[in-house]
Amino acid sequence: MPQHVTGHKGFLSTPRLLFASTPSASENRFDLGLPGSRAPPGPLRSTHSPLNSCGQLLCEPRAEKHRGLGPREVRYVSVSTGPQSTACGWRAFAPRCLQVFNTPKGLLFFLCAASFLQGMTVNGFINTVITSIERRFDLHSYQSGLIASTYDIAACLCLTFVSYFGGNGHKPRWLGWGVLVLGSGSLVFALPHFTAGRYEVGVDEGARTCPANQSVACADGTSGLSRYRLVFMLGQFLHGVGATPLYTLGVTYLDENVKSSYSPVYIAIFYTAAILGPAAGYLIGGAMLNMYTELGRRTELTTESPQWVGAWWVGFLGTGAAAFLIAVPILGYPRQLPGSQRYVAMRAAEAHQLRERSHEAASNPNFGRTVRDLPLSMWLLLKNPTFTLLCLAGATEATLIAAMSTFGPKFLEAQFSLSASEAATLFGYLVVPAGGGGTLLGGYFVNRFKLRGSGTVRFCLLCTLISLLSFLVFLTHCPNVPVAGVTTGYGGSLLPRGHLNLTAACNAACRCRPEHYSPVCGSDGAVYFSPCHAGCPAATEMSLGGQKVYRGCSCIPPSDSAGAGRATAGKCPSACESKALLLALVFLVILFTFLSSIPALTATLRCVSDQQRSFALGIQWIVVRTLGSIPGPIAFGWVIDGACLLWQDQRGQQGSCLVYQNAAMSRYLLAAGLAYKVLGFLSFASACFLYQPRSGSADGTEASLPSQSSASETPTDPQQQSNI
Repeated sequence: MPQHVTGHKGFLSTPRLLFASTPSASENRFDLGLPGSRAPPGPLRSTHSPLNSCGQLLCEPRAEKHRGLGPREVRYVSVSTGPQSTACGWRAFAPRCLQVFNTPKGLLFFLCAASFLQGMTVNGFINTVITSIERRFDLHSYQSGLIASTYDIAACLCLTFVSYFGGNGHKPRWLGWGVLVLGSGSLVFALPHFTAGRYEVGVDEGARTCPANQSVACADGTSGLSRYRLVFMLGQFLHGVGATPLYTLGVTYLDENVKSSYSPVYIAIFYTAAILGPAAGYLIGGAMLNMYTELGRRTELTTESPQWVGAWWVGFLGTGAAAFLIAVPILGYPRQLPGSQRYVAMRAAEAHQLRERSHEAASNPNFGRTVRDLPLSMWLLLKNPTFTLLCLAGATEATLIAAMSTFGPKFLEAQFSLSASEAATLFGYLVVPAGGGGTLLGGYFVNRFKLRGSGTVRFCLLCTLISLLSFLVFLTHCPNVPVAGVTTGYGGSLLPRGHLNLTAACNAACRCRPEHYSPVCGSDGAVYFSPCHAGCPAATEMSLGGQKVYRGCSCIPPSDSAGAGRATAGKCPSACESKALLLALVFLVILFTFLSSIPALTATLRCVSDQQRSFALGIQWIVVRTLGSIPGPIAFGWVIDGACLLWQDQRGQQGSCLVYQNAAMSRYLLAAGLAYKVLGFLSFASACFLYQPRSGSADGTEASLPSQSSASETPTDPQQQSNI
């Protein structure tokens, strides 16, 4: 209940700012109206009464009769339940030593740790170990794709509920329980390793050399392990549920507890931690995959063996335990950090002004507390053109980010003829500085240039234009390395697209199997499907780099006096002259795509009313996932598959693509990328044009609460106060 402090019955009738919670000695004083008491520091220019996070009015007009006089006195009362309402702790246990963390920086630290864990688990570990899980539990690609998509499906199902009720509830408790659910999902995801029994497999037989060992038969029985996909889907579902409060309530809780100009920097650091998490996941997950899945047991398998399964489950146990430790301090944070109420009017001044009176309903202290207000809340957001257009722009950017994350390594692998691990490492070197640096720079620029309201949207518009121009990188491409029987004939002649012939007179007697893809680089500079297709007998030596060397290959033109060709395991290197240009422009595309992320998020928070910010972020995430991150990889995957020249043969069924045509891949990516970038540019341009700040504020910068420095400049003369 608000504590109304009865002032001295004097003659002043000006508004007074009264705080009922325990303020700091330097900032907030109890103005009891006693003789000699100081006036509150500075006037409040906003014409609307600010709201706290509970939706209660901080400004309460009252009319009292003072000894025959009837002036209308307006009192600004801070709503608080007592001295412990802003203390950090767990119910009655709130020791003084914990209050050192009860600051925005302390909160930022724990939220960054949570987002780092989420990124490392969902976007790092799972993407790294998905191939090992497929091999260990006999899963098909579409089943592993369904496991990956379960995260976004769970988030879409929970976003409306969490953002609507959590936005009007105790945000730290929602965040803490969300991190606990996230950790539970990691433990569930690792559970199949302990319940499926030991991984037993024999040493792979040599069936890839000429003549091929026909005694090695393909196993066509089912082990029943594929049923564990339901357990993996449950773990991913818990991941999605647990991460939902983090990127909706966590962002709004940070934003409402720091100064408006510092909010983009805090949010940028928060999202940078989420971007660095996957990088750590790739590094740690890759290191774990170099250890055998059955720790402590010896095996004759090597990491190059097709049957090798690494210790994919170790990382999930670590992140699950760490999530439980991080959730404990987050649960101890108060509903509001000390001193955060003075920033409410700053945010309200930048909110988009609706043309009708519907915003009056949203200003009701009880609005948004029941499910009956959900349709009106949704309608208010849909009537906000700036918010709607920012959601559409975010969906286009999310489509490109999801597509780049999924197919970026594949693009580099095809263009530069790299191995999968080399392409993933190179792409990581691009994403970490470009993605992380772009996110941090976006928040820094918003703070450095004091961007407010439509200024942040214009900044997003500029970034989208530059990244759109950088997308012209796909006009260039690297030429394909010759692949015998696919792009060139065994005699060196060119083959038209679609005319495949892996069998020739030189390897007809080898009876090579099409399932065994193991590329080798011939001494003639061409890639062969396998040592068997190159007519090579078993390897007789190892190169300096540890690669197998095959001699006496009948399909490779002789390169020495021995009269037989030579081949080395692996693909031939690409002599691409435009490699540096391609990498530089891809870096720019990633940089400017992420550079607009924090300004766009800041614009979303500023274009809606204070009470609807959490719900607005939830709705935006639903739109972004539904229209962007879920269908984006599917659409780009379909486009990239159109450039495939050679498909893998899996027991008579079509598998993954083995060889792409680089020129066609670049053209298709250029067309799809430009289409989404143009849509994003038009959405940002329309949002900038239709943005309307609140009345009385040209761009949401005039109305603000007084800062600490303005206390000394506040006039104390009653006559001066009456003129304000």
